[in-house]
Amino acid sequence: MVPIDKVKDIIKKHNALEKELSSGNVDPKLFAQKSKEYSSLGNIILTAKEYVNYENEKKDLLNMVQDQSNDQEIIDLAQKDLNDLNKKKEKYENDLKFFLLPKDEDDNKNAIVEIRAGTGGLEASLFCADLFKMYEKVCSKKKWKLEIINISKSEAGGYKEVIFSVNGDDIYSYLKYESGVHRVQRIPQTETQGRVHTSAATVAVLPEAEEVDIEIKEADLRIDVFRAGGPGGQSVNTTDSAVRITHIPSGVVVSQQDEKSQHKNKAKALKILRSRVYEAEKRKKDFERSSNRRSQIGSGDRSERIRTYNFPQGRVTDHRINLTLHKLDEFLSGEIHEEMNQELRLKEQNIKLNNLNA
Repeated sequence: MVPIDKVKDIIKKHNALEKELSSGNVDPKLFAQKSKEYSSLGNIILTAKEYVNYENEKKDLLNMVQDQSNDQEIIDLAQKDLNDLNKKKEKYENDLKFFLLPKDEDDNKNAIVEIRAGTGGLEASLFCADLFKMYEKVCSKKKWKLEIINISKSEAGGYKEVIFSVNGDDIYSYLKYESGVHRVQRIPQTETQGRVHTSAATVAVLPEAEEVDIEIKEADLRIDVFRAGGPGGQSVNTTDSAVRITHIPSGVVVSQQDEKSQHKNKAKALKILRSRVYEAEKRKKDFERSSNRRSQIGSGDRSERIRTYNFPQGRVTDHRINLTLHKLDEFLSGEIHEEMNQELRLKEQNIKLNNLNA
């Protein structure tokens, strides 16, 4: 049973925002936020209104069923409508429960994604590049803006590390499920005996923190500049353009040397550092609030093995929900990535719902 007062609050909030946005008197700084909230409420408003009207409709139909002066045909039709109404009520309740579930405060933020080659040497770096290409395709299909922040290349076209930002609507709510260890099983090109090797890469997805989210004091930063170096130790710049920033209280260190401009490297490094410090603070609060946070879907635990990509069998398996898709090529091309993401979201919603009812 969903408290009727909470449902009425949804309707009141939707009406108030509709009136405010149509008046043209909204603070420009708050317009985007209020528009997004109005749009979100718009997805549930009809259900909320139907749920509020349910009791009145039920009362009218019951009166018709119980009125012996009515023809049997009218009573049968009223009974059928009553049965249909009760079925609709179940759906209304489920939809409203999911809508009213506690939401991650960072779900509507942009994200910074960090992919690093793990165990497996060269093969791990090639897999790191494959994962990056997969996320590129997912972003392209969703019309999200992807911007590379830093790439550290290895041999044969692989990546030791790649860091990029993704901008759009509700980015973090989608990509947060990618945090963890991704494992690949395939025959490397250099393997002469046809043996399957296992390699891994780690993915960390951070909510992109704005200055209003966390205060980074200038006095808490140590900024070092140095000459950027390329593969093999050669210099890629004749000036001290590379930047290393250390956040002294947390010990978080970020180095950036992709740009020729020291100013641009510093701006990129600060962007990553702010998000890493914000995430560290968030994890600390989450742990204090809930000791079982780490076991939940979408917890962002980057040490957890979350997915295996098996090339010989053409399958991808997500171990958190025991879901296997025998469409590996389509998954890596971003075609059916949404299918797995929806299952992960559903699992997390059910966990939250069970916790709510416990």
